[in-house]
Amino acid sequence: MLLGWTRWQESRGRKIDFYLRQLWDGKGKIDVEELGPKRLAAYASLCGKTLAFAHARSGDAMTIRGYIGDDKSFDEVMVAYAERYADITARDHARLCAAIEDGAIEAVRDI
Repeated sequence: MLLGWTRWQESRGRKIDFYLRQLWDGKGKIDVEELGPKRLAAYASLCGKTLAFAHARSGDAMTIRGYIGDDKSFDEVMVAYAERYADITARDHARLCAAIEDGAIEAVRDI
């Protein structure tokens, strides 16, 4: 979990950026196996939104915008990455389904 970031300045004036993460959550957890479909979907949505928010806050927006620039290069790279990632996800899902069908992985269906 991303907790935040900070900048430290040495006595010589050099600035060093740090990001802070939580490596262990001792506050408790949710037993996802006990959740029904609606609660599991709500929990997954909350986890995704929290992760997206943390990533969106992990850098200076104007610096990132300046780095990306105004042309379409970044958009094209992101689309290409998303398409490749979708292909990998589809292949992984097919392998998972095959493993379930072969009995290598036990799955509960139609909950």
